[in-house]
Amino acid sequence: MSESSPKPHAAPRGELYGLLGEFEEVTAVVAAAKVFRDEGFTEWDVHSPFPIHGIDKAMGAKPTILPWLVLIGGVLGLIAGIVLSWWTNAVNYPYLISGKPQWSFAANVPVIFETTVLFAAFTAGLGMLVLNKLPLLYHPLFKSRRFRRVTSDRFFIVIEAHDPKFDLARVKDLLKASGAKGIEEIFEDL
Repeated sequence: MSESSPKPHAAPRGELYGLLGEFEEVTAVVAAAKVFRDEGFTEWDVHSPFPIHGIDKAMGAKPTILPWLVLIGGVLGLIAGIVLSWWTNAVNYPYLISGKPQWSFAANVPVIFETTVLFAAFTAGLGMLVLNKLPLLYHPLFKSRRFRRVTSDRFFIVIEAHDPKFDLARVKDLLKASGAKGIEEIFEDL
């Protein structure tokens, strides 16, 4: 090559995001998840084409706060329903009929129930989106050709590089020992 011609070079890579381990069977990925849980890794995830029974326990996943958020949303809906029905019937537009009370709880149970369900449902939907950081428009795994099979017939474990226990050689060895059929380094975009 002459000095004036450009030298071929590899495409620039960003920072290492993590290691992707590919598994062919559910039992293998569950066993590997237990290994990484027992090793003390905290920044990792399992990807599967369908829900795997017991994977949360195998990963050591902590319970979510979503049920508590839904309870708070439901209680706020209950209060909103009571205030709404009281305000509209007794304050804003009082309507006297045959000496009946301006506002009665029993007459407004359907409204109170519906606002409770409405607030709880919206809290569940929005809380799920926020807690799962959705919508996720980009992720480094989206560039991996190997990872595309996660929607059909493969199972994956991703160990993120910013995990305190992450050591490239050690994680590769753990993935191989756990039965990973393929291991790929995933990089962030520049």
